[in-house]
Amino acid sequence: MITVVGYDGGPPPEVALERLAAADLVVGGARHLAALPPPGSARTVVPGDVDAALEEIDAAAREGNTVVLAGGDPGFFGIVRALRARGHRPEVIPAVSAVAAGFARAGLPWDDALVVSAHGGELRRAVNACRAHPKVAVLTALGAGPAELARALFPQHPRAFVVCEDLGGPAERVVHCRPAEATTRPWRDPDVVLVLDSTAPPAGRGWLAGARPGPAGWALPEDAFEHRHPVVTRAEVRAFALARLGPRLGDLVWDVGAGSGSVAIECARFGAAAIAVERDEESCERIRRNVRAHGVKVAVSRGIAPAVLDHLPDPDAVFVGAGGIEVVEACAARALRAVVVELAPVERVRPALEALRAAGFTAGAVQLQAARLSPLPGDVHRLAAMDPVFVVWGVRPGPERPPVPPPAPSRPAAIAELPEENA
Repeated sequence: MITVVGYDGGPPPEVALERLAAADLVVGGARHLAALPPPGSARTVVPGDVDAALEEIDAAAREGNTVVLAGGDPGFFGIVRALRARGHRPEVIPAVSAVAAGFARAGLPWDDALVVSAHGGELRRAVNACRAHPKVAVLTALGAGPAELARALFPQHPRAFVVCEDLGGPAERVVHCRPAEATTRPWRDPDVVLVLDSTAPPAGRGWLAGARPGPAGWALPEDAFEHRHPVVTRAEVRAFALARLGPRLGDLVWDVGAGSGSVAIECARFGAAAIAVERDEESCERIRRNVRAHGVKVAVSRGIAPAVLDHLPDPDAVFVGAGGIEVVEACAARALRAVVVELAPVERVRPALEALRAAGFTAGAVQLQAARLSPLPGDVHRLAAMDPVFVVWGVRPGPERPPVPPPAPSRPAAIAELPEENA
């Protein structure tokens, strides 16, 4: 039998103590082994290498009883997933998760919070979630703690931090601070950081925990955005661009030469973090008004591309609505997944394709032209043609991340035969 026992600093339930007393192998961190000492006959393993610890558990599972001690709720971003992937079916005795405890210490509800993990090199995506959403709990990791979060968010995305250390333990500390302070303070192995936008209005009661549902519609009409005629990306072009950009939770999208900010706003409505780049203050103010009208989070960066792009974090995807070939080249050099470029002159299509291909993208182009139904006197209609535009796009080939290895085959289980039906 394998039993996973969660520990939150409080007294464990009687069943957990019974499993611990009968254990032949106990696996857990030094802090947990000190708090819940195993019987003298049990062998103990402190997992420095998770894979090596799992190998120990595999071997012991065929011979005796194993107890795994873990922090909080081990089924929530915890060891239970790894055990099941190796074919085990553990008994789980959970405690209060670090996220639930952190929000409780802060006196905040958390059904409207996003919960993200910075483990496994996911700090960048965790930061993007904090850029886009007003309430995020970040499970920290070595090299991905309060200081690293704060450096990535400050000063463009001001947030309040609640840093929770050693929750339930003797060194518990809950610190409220600003990102600037978080970059300089010493931290003692924090469990979770709550990243809060204090300017956001309180969320109403919803029906879905965590991320809000995506928008009911997209490619909004042009009159949904304040714009300087005719400087706005048409709805039909925006629909195609969004399909190629693929904005999603955890992504960062640049909208370069943003105009009204319509593309950035649409990406933010999908849950992505977005930065709109424009050169003059009048356009930036217009974008800010549109952002407020749509109730999303979009950072506005004023400056002339490509120079202004040097100060921005690397994007997953970029939409280029204005700028020369040097802007396309600069965006292609930084984009992790996709670049979409809107062009009017056909002569600029080939240089844009070449720039994307030179940066390692698989590139394509299309001419988009739509004719909208327009009323005429006498209850009749005509098709009013829009000016054609060219859309050039590039996508980096191959998977974004290494493929996940398939789980080990499950151990055979004896299944009792069903009773025969009465005649």
